[in-house]
Amino acid sequence: MPSNGDAPVTAYDRLASSIRKQILSGELRPGHRLPTELALSTHYQVSRNTAREAIRALAGQGLLVVKRGVAGGTFVASPTTAQVSESLMSGLALLTDSADLSVSVLMEIREMLEVPAAELAARNRTDEELGAIHESLFDPGRIDPTRVFVNNRDFHTGVLRATHNPLLEVLAEPVFRVLKERFLRERASADFWVRVDAEHREIVGYLDDRDQAGAREASRAHLRYLRSVYEKIDRIQG
Repeated sequence: MPSNGDAPVTAYDRLASSIRKQILSGELRPGHRLPTELALSTHYQVSRNTAREAIRALAGQGLLVVKRGVAGGTFVASPTTAQVSESLMSGLALLTDSADLSVSVLMEIREMLEVPAAELAARNRTDEELGAIHESLFDPGRIDPTRVFVNNRDFHTGVLRATHNPLLEVLAEPVFRVLKERFLRERASADFWVRVDAEHREIVGYLDDRDQAGAREASRAHLRYLRSVYEKIDRIQG
């Protein structure tokens, strides 16, 4: 019997959990075709409806893909980086409400990811990637206010992309989006974007010169400034 107010675990929850564990452990690889609903229900001693609900739940989580037709069936999904990032973003957004995931915690994660990323970008960036980062720079006095957030995001994702480590971007993008949606930077002081622009240009200068140590320390200083501003905004909103 469930205790402490927990919801009862259904048969399809147990089946979905079993299949999920096999997928996450690598026992079932992307593209693997699952048995039919009838075969699953027989093997796990559940009804076909239970097997169908478990498959539907896992498909909703992006772990399975159901294809119709002669060559159809149920297959282990091959998720894209965008899907993984979207899933992480949803989880982080919920945690900011339910588990007191503060702006300080989110900015600590950004510093852990982006400081070494700036160093890697200085070493690994291509001329094309550097050009894209340059294009994200903006004049705070001239840019369309609706574009400033886009350019700011493009700068940071451009640096991450220049590391040639795709996992860094996958991990950082959800944090960017939660910060943007949860903490209103419109409340920052008037000179906020002026300083952001100046610090971006300093980082780019180090990327131009392939100065890894300079890029690392400039990125650290920039993120600590952002953290101080976001924490102040968070206190005002709280």
